[in-house]
Amino acid sequence: MKNQFENIVLSAACGLKPESIIFFLMSLRKFYNGKVLFLVNPNDYELKKTIKSYNCDFLEISDHKFDVQIQRYFHFLEFLKANKFNNILLCDSRDIYFQANPFDYQYLGCINYFLESKKIGNCEYNSNWIKKTYGQNIFKRLSNETIVCSGTTLGSLDCIKSYLELILIQAKKFKYKKKLKYLVTFRRDKEGRGCDQAYSNFIAHNNLIEKSHFYKNESGPIATVYNLKKIVFNNKFQLINSMNEPYAVVHQYDKRWNEFENKIKNFKNTII
Repeated sequence: MKNQFENIVLSAACGLKPESIIFFLMSLRKFYNGKVLFLVNPNDYELKKTIKSYNCDFLEISDHKFDVQIQRYFHFLEFLKANKFNNILLCDSRDIYFQANPFDYQYLGCINYFLESKKIGNCEYNSNWIKKTYGQNIFKRLSNETIVCSGTTLGSLDCIKSYLELILIQAKKFKYKKKLKYLVTFRRDKEGRGCDQAYSNFIAHNNLIEKSHFYKNESGPIATVYNLKKIVFNNKFQLINSMNEPYAVVHQYDKRWNEFENKIKNFKNTII
């Protein structure tokens, strides 16, 4: 990937407490000094101060924090239409930390998907999201595919814009089917908040973007650790993959906190 323009990390932090993203910020800035942009709400005053203190930017949006899961794709797309970048990392914020510059890797795709360590059909959450958006037939077709994590996606400007456009098309065409009690009371169905995962998996596994590449959870540069079978650290307290290489990005570490707590405490001391 040539550095014709700057790279950028795009994330959402609407409604989060500043301490929820401190580890994200301090670890990222240890290895990467480029552009970072967070989506925030106007009243996230302390959060905005924290973001600026790490030389990162923010974009204020008015969406409710429960709607940001889908709306972030719209705001990211509008931002990228108005700004040129070389490579873009789309990622979550609260449950991510960095062990290297995420762009210092020879990625093989114009868009790169990062797999989890579980089949869609073996995960009740992903199964539900696909059934409630695309229906039973699509679920059967995708159930034996390995889960793509929508919380980390990296690629070139054109491919990421195509991906964002496709997510929004899918979200409009295949809305999450809420339970009846939420329909009649006009309330949000909280089980549907992660349904962007269904859209991401549909796009990825149907190869809707050419020159896409899938990275295995066990051997790639990004770990989604919830279902990762082997949790192994090196002597620098870095999580390493099956190639004995430190992952650049560690995602969902809070779901394996018993295994990560002490290692993270020591790792933080190495990056302060």
